Formats: sequence, structure tokens, C-alpha cells
Amino acid sequence: MDRKKLIPSFGYKNGRAIIMDEGREYYSDDILTLARYYSDNGADGLLICDLSEDDADHERTIDMIRRVTREIDIPVIAGGRVNRLEDVKKYLYAGAEATFLNVSVPENVDLIKEASSRFGSEKIYAYMPGIHYLRNHIEEYAQLGASAAILDVMMDDSEIAAMPASPIPILAVCDEDIAGTIAAYLKIPSVAGVVLTVPEKLEGNCMRWKQELKKRGIPMETFESSVAWEDFKLNSDGLVPVIVQDFETSQVLMLAYMNEEAFQHTLNSGKMTYFSRSRQSLWIKGETSGHFQYVKSLTLDCDNDTILARVKQIGAACHTGARSCFFQPLIEKEYRDVNPLKVFENVFQVILDRKEHPKEGSYTNYLFDKGLDKILKKLGEEASEIIIAAKNPNPEEIKYEISDFLYHMMVLMAEKGVTWEDITGELANR
Repeated sequence: MDRKKLIPSFGYKNGRAIIMDEGREYYSDDILTLARYYSDNGADGLLICDLSEDDADHERTIDMIRRVTREIDIPVIAGGRVNRLEDVKKYLYAGAEATFLNVSVPENVDLIKEASSRFGSEKIYAYMPGIHYLRNHIEEYAQLGASAAILDVMMDDSEIAAMPASPIPILAVCDEDIAGTIAAYLKIPSVAGVVLTVPEKLEGNCMRWKQELKKRGIPMETFESSVAWEDFKLNSDGLVPVIVQDFETSQVLMLAYMNEEAFQHTLNSGKMTYFSRSRQSLWIKGETSGHFQYVKSLTLDCDNDTILARVKQIGAACHTGARSCFFQPLIEKEYRDVNPLKVFENVFQVILDRKEHPKEGSYTNYLFDKGLDKILKKLGEEASEIIIAAKNPNPEEIKYEISDFLYHMMVLMAEKGVTWEDITGELANR
């Protein structure tokens, strides 16, 4: 059975997130914090409605969507100001998984076919601001190429039960923070999810909603362990040690312990929860410091007696303020680290240091002193050298030339203020 989705939403205008409820507007200026909160606390997606009234604000909105998609792990659905195919492209190129076209605008109906042909039907949704669009035109939208539809109509329970069937999945807008109303929508087979517009979502936790909906028989995307707690091998204290690792860098952050209650709370909340041996009580990491650990994965070792947790760490993992608890060197032997992530970042940091603290005789500083045109000239030369080397049967030559190219590329990145995180984030979004 397909899992149902909870998708918080907000409008965006003049640099502010706008949430409407019964004619009142709720605002948030810290868009990234709002988006990260939804992503970390169980939302299955995020819908952003572009409410801009002029081209300048529209471009600011596109830039905001781009920043949000780089910061969060859940898909973004964006739309609201589509006048031509170029507008669809802007939302998608900013990182949105899909864009919606308001079918109350006749030109947008015609645009569905063109947009789905150009970008793929899975990226095009029909936005329906009235129930009659669902009753009379949903077959047309599906044939034109829309892969899903957003139904923005407030209905009572009897109207929800009488919703027409749909050939494509429906995301139903719900403005009531009542589990029963949300569940009523989600029990309809053609409704794939609910778009939440309630004020509750300013501080709401979708993971909590999902647990409540699961109790009502709604299939939701939650953490469920493939191994039962009774099959774990506990230590003499009845606990399981947990090795905690940063999901992005693989850095080991800390070691802690779980009992069954802590394990279950971790699954239910999505936040790492431990059992404190010193206090003999449950301990939600970050509850007092704000340095939460959001679960990305839990893996059990071959003996069923140790858990490896990959997490998104907020702030420092260690009570000393250090990122990791493992920072005291005992012994160390020199070795050559060829981990691509570390090598690229280490070289890039040296280049940034040269830019900030010039060193006499440094070739890197020579490039910075000569400026952008010189850097681009060298980058072009190195690209040509790669092409020439590729025709040479000796693989050593092309490795050398690619290394030269990457170095000059990193100089360009430093000159333009682009980081490796920016690059990998952009690649991940494609």
C-alpha cells in the first residue's frame, strides 16, 4: 500500500513566508529555518506558492527556492506565477521536484502539454482552485500530461467522502489541524497526500501527526525497525551502544546508549534519543542545547549488539562544544589520505587561505593577482590539455592533466565565492 504524504506549504512574497488562515496572515522572515524544520521533523515535501507581483520579486522568489532546495532533504513543489514555459523551467532549474500550473488560467491548461513534453510529466502538476475542475476536467489534465493535481477546496466531511475519483493522484489542501479531517482526506484512494496550511505548522511536527494518523489506519512514511528490540543482544546493563556518525562527512561524532524506550522514542520522533547511565533517565539529544540529531539511518551490526546511527547533527555533538567527542589525539602515524571528499576540501582550504593570507612566490597568489581573465585563460588551457592527453594511450598523462584542471577550477571557485558544498548540492539536485 502506498504511503500517504504530509506536505506543509507557505506562500512567498517580498522576502517573507506567508501562511493564511481565516483571512489572517502569519509571517516568517527566516525562510531557511522554517524549511529546515519541516524537513527535519517528518514532512514528506514542501509546497511553495510564488505570490510575487513583479519580475524583481519573482526573481527573488526563484533564488529563495534555490537556497531552500540546497538546504533540505525533502522534495519541493513550486509554482504560482507561471505565464510561459520559461517560468516552469525557472522553478525546476531552481531545484523544485515539480511545478504546478493554475488551471483557472486558460493559457496554463494549454501549457500543461508543452511543459510535460519538455520536462517530463512527473514534473507537472495541475492546481485546481475549485471542485468543478476535479469533476469536469481532471481526465483532460491527465491526458495533457499532468502527473498529479493539487485540489485547493475546503470541504466538510460529507463533501470529502463524496469526492470524485481521479485518474491521477490528488494532493488535497487542508486548513484544519484536526487529525480526523486529515484522515478523512487520506482515506480516499486517489488522495496521495495532504497539503497543510494550518497555523499549527509554524511550530508543528509532522512526525507527531504521522504517528496519530497511523493509529487511525492511515499508511504513513515513518521509521519502522526491521529487527525487533527483543532480537537485539543487550549488554550487562540491558543497553545497546550506539555509534553516531555525521551522514554527510562520515565523521564519528559520539558514542551513547539506548534502552528499549529510547530506541522506540527515536523511531517515533525521528530525533536521536538515548538512555543516560549517569542520570538513569531518557535523554533526547539537543533537548536543552538545541543540538538535535535527526535520524538519517540506523544500522545494526553483525552480532545484533551495536547500532550505527547516521544523523544530521545540529551544532556540536560534544558537551565541550566540539563538533565531535573524539578530538584528543593519542597516537598517530602519518599517512596519505586519498578520500576524495577530504582531498578536494583540503586543497580548496589551502587555496582560500592563500587568497586571505597571500604568500610571496605562491603561484596561487599570482593567479589571484592577475585576476579573473588570467584564471579563465589557464582553465581553458588545462581543458585543452585534457583533450590532448585523452588521445595518448598512457593513462598517467590524463590523470596529471585532470589534476591540473581541477586545481585551476578550485582557484576559479575561490575567486567567485563558490564552495564544494555548492557544487555537490547542485549535482544532488539534478
